[in-house]
Amino acid sequence: MQGFLDAVAGIARESGFAGIIENPGYLIMIVIACVLLYLAIVKQFEPLLLLPIAFGMLLANLPGSGIIHMEFFLTESGHPDFLNVLNNGGLADMLYLGVKLGIYPPLIFLGIGTMTDFGPLISNPKSLLLGAAAQLGIFMTYFGAKMLGFTAQEAGSIGIIGGADGPTAIYVTSKLAPHLLGAIAVAAYSYMALVPVIQPPIMKALTTKKERQIKMTQLRPVSKTEKVIFPIMCTILISLILPSAAPLVGMLMLGNLMKESGVVERICKTAGNELMNIITIFLGFSVGCTTSADTFFTTQTLFIILLGIIAFGFGTAGGVLLGKLMCWATHGKVNPLIGSAGVSAVPMAARVSQKVGQQEDPSNFLLMHAMGPNVAGVIGSAVAAGILINMLG
Repeated sequence: MQGFLDAVAGIARESGFAGIIENPGYLIMIVIACVLLYLAIVKQFEPLLLLPIAFGMLLANLPGSGIIHMEFFLTESGHPDFLNVLNNGGLADMLYLGVKLGIYPPLIFLGIGTMTDFGPLISNPKSLLLGAAAQLGIFMTYFGAKMLGFTAQEAGSIGIIGGADGPTAIYVTSKLAPHLLGAIAVAAYSYMALVPVIQPPIMKALTTKKERQIKMTQLRPVSKTEKVIFPIMCTILISLILPSAAPLVGMLMLGNLMKESGVVERICKTAGNELMNIITIFLGFSVGCTTSADTFFTTQTLFIILLGIIAFGFGTAGGVLLGKLMCWATHGKVNPLIGSAGVSAVPMAARVSQKVGQQEDPSNFLLMHAMGPNVAGVIGSAVAAGILINMLG
């Protein structure tokens, strides 16, 4: 009988329940993971990435699961301990190498490129300025994070949340502050899902009813030649000016060139569907596995959540304010609402501009005009990532 009791006691000591009793933070993180799963499944907030991130978080916070070994990656030298990863790592460790080595985000950008139409941006090049203005949130938040005591690298990683581009946030953070990756990824994708909630109050506060009712003239048609030349020229110019942005911008433009050239339809479909879906699973799951209670449940994480929403707010405001300036300069030909689409949440931010505009005038159609700043925001966030890596890396 004593042997049986000793066996039961041993099992109890080795069970995950004992780990939760020892560190209640695991239980809190499990609850957070379940809430994120609820948002992904029931509310459908960015489910393609939020679901695997949340499930990875769930597994990482089941004591004793050993799903990932972050000590192999967060070494004193700053470089992964590849020998330990290969010899002693498990599934999540192998998948996380794609994040740590900066492989997954550029491949996501390749898929995004195959689904992006740069026609509205080419038709109205001025919208590139709106995409640039919406990156204000990145740099304002960088300075705010510095004031709160974060290092320059950590502040840059937090600031990139304001670009409203999850892969870019992951890419920059993996280069500058990998220990914050889980918190920043969760914040970035959560706020991207909340763009329809966060943006409209800011847009309405910064514009008048008359400005929101402005109808813009139809965009000119864009030729196939223009669409083919654009990604090539964009890659050359941006990569020469800012080489550190080349991996993201280059893969984005490669995907777009595959789409617009029309000569590689088979691999274009693969890049935009099968490949992107596989990488999305790998990226989301491995990032979610980094969010254990030991590293996630800290004061730093709370500051990151707060600074993330400030970054989104400043990004939206920057685009709208430049839209107002362009409205004044063109004597009322530009609706300032399209400036809010300068953040990189494609096409959600453009749809928000359309929705807010139609609330004032149901006959107003701003979607195609807003798509110009929206795709410009994708390029702008990649350029901002290159600037931060170049300055702080």
